[in-house]
Amino acid sequence: MTKAQALYSFWASFGWTVVDEQSMYDEQTMADLGDPSRYISFESAVGELGDPIALDADLWHKSTSWATVEEKAEEIYDYIGYGGRFVHYDGGAIWITRRNPPYQRMEAAENVRRIHFYINAEFLSV
Repeated sequence: MTKAQALYSFWASFGWTVVDEQSMYDEQTMADLGDPSRYISFESAVGELGDPIALDADLWHKSTSWATVEEKAEEIYDYIGYGGRFVHYDGGAIWITRRNPPYQRMEAAENVRRIHFYINAEFLSV
């Protein structure tokens, strides 16, 4: 698994549809997803040993309520924990930790709830 695939697998482990943020601007990619009621879009950037990178992700949910998307944000927050999580890839690992604040509500379209999530990713290989 490559570094980029490891980032994808981290976000995909939470059970929602996942799309790389850059792919969101590709009409065909979004058409292939159909019309998901909830998905995660994430920044995909990779680094090397000693290069912690600040990355963001967005949790999107079509609903009139914040409950489901906030529950998912709490799940991710708890999973990362205080010490962070390691995601392994071929030849190394990514140490994912929370930033402060870990997430916040953001404005989106009518009946679309969005939570912006903040992480640090430190790549532990060259």
